[in-house]
Parts: sequence; C-alpha cells; structure tokens
Amino acid sequence: MTSTMVEYLDFTATEAVREYRLLVRRGADIHHFTVSIPNEAFLAGRARYQDAPDICYLKLLKEVEAGEEGALPAPALAVSDQELEDYRTAHTPKSSRKR
Repeated sequence: MTSTMVEYLDFTATEAVREYRLLVRRGADIHHFTVSIPNEAFLAGRARYQDAPDICYLKLLKEVEAGEEGALPAPALAVSDQELEDYRTAHTPKSSRKR
C-alpha cells in the first residue's frame, strides 16, 4: 500500500469564498486540490480564520481515506456547514465546572 501525505500550500480570498490549496502525495504522484469555505462562515463566526487550513486539511484527508483504493476525490471541494459545526464541536474545550 502506498502512503498518502496531505500538505497545505496556501489560500486565495475571493469575493465569495476563501480557497485553500492543498496537495496529496502518493508515492511519486502529486495531486492538487482546492477546498473552499464561504466568507460568510467566517463573518458569522462558524469558522475562524486560523482554523481554516486545518479544517480544509481534515476535509481532504477524510475524502481521500473514504475513496476506494487508489481513487481520489474531485479536485475542488467545499466545506459544508455540518463539517464546520463538527470541527467546532470537536475543538471546543469542555468546561470544567465543579459541582
């Protein structure tokens, strides 16, 4: 089995979305991907700018791992509202209130 590595490259901000460029290395093969998050998600507080590369990395890694052996996802992906909520929930510290 060939190992897979996902690497964040950079992002571009457009009027509607922030597009994050990542690449997937499988052996000697390199595949480029763009994962987008709507600007509205940042403005509404559903995503934080500093978390966006990690959100996109995890989205692409999940898509790559979900594919059949050797299959890759589409080169352009979008992060859903549910994925943003799942990320926020998973990365919010649990309160440690004493009873």
